[in-house]
Amino acid sequence: MKLSFKDPIVITVIVAILILVGNFVGYKIDPVTAFPGMLILFLIVVVGLWITKIMPGKLPAVVYVSLLGIILTMPWFPLGEKIAELTSKVNFLALTTPILGYAGISMGKDLDTFKKSGLKIIVVAIFVFVGTYICSAIIAQAVLKLTGQI
Repeated sequence: MKLSFKDPIVITVIVAILILVGNFVGYKIDPVTAFPGMLILFLIVVVGLWITKIMPGKLPAVVYVSLLGIILTMPWFPLGEKIAELTSKVNFLALTTPILGYAGISMGKDLDTFKKSGLKIIVVAIFVFVGTYICSAIIAQAVLKLTGQI
């Protein structure tokens, strides 16, 4: 089934609404206060999806969305500080909750593939999680020491 350009936009609107609700319920940030930041994030996603459609090659949309978000919040960008201020009203964990839920649902449809992988995938996942945690701790320790925080 081929998705039209409209389908991801509708999904993004639904996710944006869920994020605003999660932001309010979990972090007590009024949806009216968070709405401008959420609108900016929504527009970044829509433009990123559009760029994905027109660019040659097979790079995933997350590449273009991330690059666009980074560029728009750079200090040298004319509205960078204002965009960063507005989007900071949307809590990061409120953003990740619906996305992780969607990822879980997406994984559920591939359960047969997961079962075929067996124990190997669990061992690999454990090594990835532990490695990521240890490397993150090492980087955090180094940065905190270099900045004189510890």
